[in-house]
Amino acid sequence: MNRTRLKPRTLVGAVAVIALAALSLQGCSVVNGSGDDPNTLRVMMGADTTYPKERKQWQQDTAAEFKRTTGADIQWETYSSAQEELTAIQTSVISGQGPDVYAIGTTFTPTAYATGAFVEMGSKEWKAIGGKDQFDPASFGISGPSDSKQIGIPFASRPFVMAVNKDLLAKAGITEMPTTWDELTADAKATTGDGHHGMAIAYADGFDPWKFVWGMAQNAGNTIVSKDGTAEIDSDAVANAYRTYFDWITKDGVVDKAAIGWNNAQALAQFTEGKAAFFPMTTTTAINSFTDTEVDGKYEFALLPTVPPGASERPADGIEAASILSGDNWVVADYGTKQQLSFDFIKQLSAPKAQLEYYDLFGNLPTNASAAADLAADNPQLKPIIDAGRLSKPTAFTGAWSDIQLALVDVVVQSIPSLKSGEVTDDQLRARLEAAQRDAQSTLDRQKNGGL
Repeated sequence: MNRTRLKPRTLVGAVAVIALAALSLQGCSVVNGSGDDPNTLRVMMGADTTYPKERKQWQQDTAAEFKRTTGADIQWETYSSAQEELTAIQTSVISGQGPDVYAIGTTFTPTAYATGAFVEMGSKEWKAIGGKDQFDPASFGISGPSDSKQIGIPFASRPFVMAVNKDLLAKAGITEMPTTWDELTADAKATTGDGHHGMAIAYADGFDPWKFVWGMAQNAGNTIVSKDGTAEIDSDAVANAYRTYFDWITKDGVVDKAAIGWNNAQALAQFTEGKAAFFPMTTTTAINSFTDTEVDGKYEFALLPTVPPGASERPADGIEAASILSGDNWVVADYGTKQQLSFDFIKQLSAPKAQLEYYDLFGNLPTNASAAADLAADNPQLKPIIDAGRLSKPTAFTGAWSDIQLALVDVVVQSIPSLKSGEVTDDQLRARLEAAQRDAQSTLDRQKNGGL
């Protein structure tokens, strides 16, 4: 896959978005039906490159159960990157047609809300999917701008943590998990050598890089977007975060240089082969991948650091953000004519049994409170992940966030050639942050002025 500079777009910004619609849907997978059939529900969700066979089987089983209970079919459509996710939403908003139900990342929910194209959940709508009280209250943190204005229906929870190779830490004499980003760097140095690296990181991944930067910045008291809607990207806290992230591979040497071109699945593979001590920014979705590998029985989970780079304790205004509030929400298209079918579909997948089956297949924590409680009782090793969920913080609730997220990733995308040459200079980083700041502020200003 060729990676080019991602230029953030506004939701209604370019006529070319219409032309991109065909591209975003070309890779769709169809199960039992056609999207033109009024008795066929169109459902879009992210492509699963980690468990593709399991995903296909799950889709077939879900469609069969849906057919049995409603008589309707499901047409599955997919996106494979944050850019495609945004494009699909843009296209549907502009054309007034598209998927009936989306499974979107929590950080994209504000963008979806800003379009006004998705059903706002009221008492009638919550009742149609089995009730709002079935969900863990924490899972609503980014479902809407307030408790009474929500479009996001919690589907899956994925707090981010570190997977740790206990054997490699023991050989290095490390007995406690790092709680600061500097300690993590030091521990990664101590575990690098003899064919091992301290950390498995995916620099070319379309989703991972910005989460490191966001977390470190939050710990330093920088929320990327201030309460008054001002972008805070061109700042020391964000620059220090990028510098730490880049230095792991250029200066500290704790990451395999091949990781400059890796996606998350490749970083995961390095850890499962027993060749990395820390695999930061992972979730329960990796658990199935650890089975019957070199790390099976040799790993555990730990919280990501919550003290910013260059500090031994969190500053007074620092935020104990162990993870972004991460997972997937269902949203139902307001432009569609199949809303009752949409609610029937979501009700089916919100039930405890369906949620636990989804966890068993893909490792996503349930958002159904009953299922989550049963899972926690049976799996004490999940405690760090559950703790991370409790310490998760939402990204800024603004329709501009998707563009801002892409701008943060874009800084890394532009820096790939510099990483390959061995250094991202301060001048290069400063220029890229200034550009990201301008792009982010421009999008925020359009939001303030009522534009999309």
